[in-house]
Amino acid sequence: MNEHPGPLSLLTHPYQELVPVGDGRDALRAAGRKPGSALIWSMGTPRGCGANPGVEGRPGGLPVIVVLPPVADITSDPDIIHVIQRCRPQGILPFHEHLSAHDLAQVLRQPPLDLAAEITDYLTWRGLCADRDTIHLIRRIIELSAELRTITALSKSMYLSRRALGRRLMNQGLPVPSHWLQLGRLLRLATRLQNSDATVFSIAYDSGYPDGFSLSNQMHRLIGYRPSQVREYLGWEWIVEEWLRQEADRGGLAPTIANAVSAGPPSAAGSPVVFRRRPARRWRSKKPSEG
Repeated sequence: MNEHPGPLSLLTHPYQELVPVGDGRDALRAAGRKPGSALIWSMGTPRGCGANPGVEGRPGGLPVIVVLPPVADITSDPDIIHVIQRCRPQGILPFHEHLSAHDLAQVLRQPPLDLAAEITDYLTWRGLCADRDTIHLIRRIIELSAELRTITALSKSMYLSRRALGRRLMNQGLPVPSHWLQLGRLLRLATRLQNSDATVFSIAYDSGYPDGFSLSNQMHRLIGYRPSQVREYLGWEWIVEEWLRQEADRGGLAPTIANAVSAGPPSAAGSPVVFRRRPARRWRSKKPSEG
């Protein structure tokens, strides 16, 4: 059990304790570099309630878990709910004076109730998707990734040609449809790995891979991590961020998106956080048929 020393703390692997962290942008950016980390916002502590620019403007890949203040504080401040919604927390817990790192880790490992909606909400928060048609298209691809494995089957299910489907995303400077299909499958695999004791081989086979080696190689190619690491580092937002970095490195994102992704919706407080990609190849517009 950990007594919460302040409004913000960090939960990191191996999830045994909470580490106090300041709400400065640099401190949070440094904290968010570790995969599988989460920001814990205890609103019941002094200075814990109210808008917190550090939480709203946190770097990508760092989910937040909110611990509510006492009921009396919630009822006396109706704006608390709106503040929480703007921060798009991964979990909301009732007030508790002592926080357990183990219990918080269980919240972090929980799969999204609606994976497709969560991903598009996240991408909108990150500043990648503002166009409704693009959001709907990506959401539908992620939904279909639960049952489809090929871009041919995907285009048929969406009543679009492969070329038309690819062009709609390419025109927005975003990865081709097949890469979104792979992301959806990857995130479902990640949540299974984190919430099951089944072997990597059995999970891979159930998910349509011939064996665990094929899964491991594709996962490493897509995000730079192996299944054993994805099982160890909890959560899914950091996986999306690693996927985006790999896409930027391969030229799958337009430079304007790869270099200057907003940290949140237009109403979020503070200046945007820049999504800094690694030194990468020049972005090239692939032919839609490549998707």
